[in-house]
Amino acid sequence: MASTRAADRTEHSSLQELGRRHLWMHFTRMSAYEDHEIPIITRGEGCYVYDQHGNRFLDGLSALFCVNIGHGRADVAQAGADQAKELGFFTNWSYAHPRAIELAARIADLAPGDLNRVFFTSGGSESVESAIKLARQYHKVTGHPNKTKIIAREIAYHGTSLGALTATGIPALREPFEPLTPGGTHVPNTNTFRMPHGLSAGDLADAVAHKIEFEGPDTVAAVIMEPVQNAGGCFTPPEGYWQRVREICDEHDVLLISDEVICAWGRLGEWFGAHRYDYLPDIITTAKGLTSAYAPMGAVIASDRLAEPFLHGDRSFAHGFTFAGHPICAAVALANIDVMEREGILGNVRAHEGEFRAMLDSLRDIPIVGDVRGAGYFQAIELVKDQDSNAQWTHEEAETLLRGFLSGELYRRGLICRADDRGDPVIQLSPPLIAGPEQFAEIEAVLRPVLVEAGERMHGRV
Repeated sequence: MASTRAADRTEHSSLQELGRRHLWMHFTRMSAYEDHEIPIITRGEGCYVYDQHGNRFLDGLSALFCVNIGHGRADVAQAGADQAKELGFFTNWSYAHPRAIELAARIADLAPGDLNRVFFTSGGSESVESAIKLARQYHKVTGHPNKTKIIAREIAYHGTSLGALTATGIPALREPFEPLTPGGTHVPNTNTFRMPHGLSAGDLADAVAHKIEFEGPDTVAAVIMEPVQNAGGCFTPPEGYWQRVREICDEHDVLLISDEVICAWGRLGEWFGAHRYDYLPDIITTAKGLTSAYAPMGAVIASDRLAEPFLHGDRSFAHGFTFAGHPICAAVALANIDVMEREGILGNVRAHEGEFRAMLDSLRDIPIVGDVRGAGYFQAIELVKDQDSNAQWTHEEAETLLRGFLSGELYRRGLICRADDRGDPVIQLSPPLIAGPEQFAEIEAVLRPVLVEAGERMHGRV
C-alpha cells in the first residue's frame, strides 16, 4: 500500500511538472501556478468531478456551460466509438455521410420556424465567424454589397477569432489583437440593474434602431445577440425586447443572429433560447450543449430564405472547416439529443428552475450581494461594495475580491463556478441540467459562508 501511495504521489508530481512546462492554458494567468498547483481534473460523474488527489467538486459551471447531461455518460461516448469503427472521418467538403445528414435533419426539426439549413463547425467561435461571413456574403449575392457591419452589445462575448472579436464587446479581449476585422459596433446591453444614464428598459431595443440609422441601414449586415447575455453576468431581456429588435431588423433589411452557443440545448429550459423568448431569428449559432461537450462540435442554423441564393447556379458559401460535421462528433450529438429527450432533461430544468433561483435569491441578505439574475440553469450574482447604494468596486478591489479570495476559496470548498469581472464582479452558476434540490443545497452551503467572509474581508472585519 505504501508503495502505491508513493507511486501516486510521483504521478501527481509529474503531471504538475509537465503541465507547468508544456501546457499553455486558455485565458489563464500562467504565473498563478508558479506557487500553486494546477487544478487537474481527472474524472467526472453526474454533477461532480474529481481532481488528481481524489477530491470531489460540484461542477456548478457544467465545465464551461456545456456538459448539459452531466459527466460520465459512457453511452454517449460509446456512440462515438461505434461510429469510429464504421467511418472514422470523411469531410463535408462536397461530400456527405449519414450522421451529418441525420443530425442536420434532427436539428432542423428542433429549431424554430424555417431554420432548416445546418452548416456544421467545430465550436462556438467558428459558428459566430461563419454566421458573420454568411451574413456578408448573403447581402453581397442579393445585391447589397455594402451591408457588412455587425451590431452587437457592450460587454458581450461572441468568440475569439478576429471576425467574432469584431462582435465581442469586451475591450480587454479586443485590445491585444487590434486592428480587428472592420465593421463591429455596439449598443447598450440589457443590464437593467445598472441602466445606462438616460435610458429606460423600453429604450434598450430602440438603441439598436438608432445605431442602424447612425451607421446607415445600407451598411449594416446583421445584429448579433445572445438570448441571455453571458459576459457581465446573465443579462436577461426586458419584456418585448426581442420582438422589437426583430421588427427593427425587418424594417432595415438587417439579419438577426441569435448567438446560442450557451443558451441552446436546454440551458434555459427549451431547445433554443429563441423558443424561451418567442422570437424568430434568421440565424442561430450554437455549440457546447449540442454534444454536451463529449465531442467538439458547433453549428450555424440558417433560414431557408438565407440559403436560397446559394442553391442555384455556380454559387456556394465560400467557407468551411476540415473537421466540421465530423462523423464521430455527429454521432455523439445524436446520442446526446436522444438522452435529453428520453430522460426529460428540459423538463428537469423547467421543474427546478424556481428552486434554483429561490436559493440564490435567499443570499440577498448578505451585504455584498447586489443582484441575482438569469434564466433556467444560467444564473448570476452581482457583488456590490454597498447594498444600499449598489456602489461598485474599484479595479483593484475587484481583483482582491475575485482572484485574491473568492475563486480559490470556492474551489477549495468544493464548488466550481465562475468568479468574473468582465463588467462588474459576478459569480456565475450554470450546473448540469440534471441537477436538482440536492445540488442546490450543496451550492448554498458553500456560497453563503464564502460570500459572508468575502464581505467581511473587503470591509476590514477579518
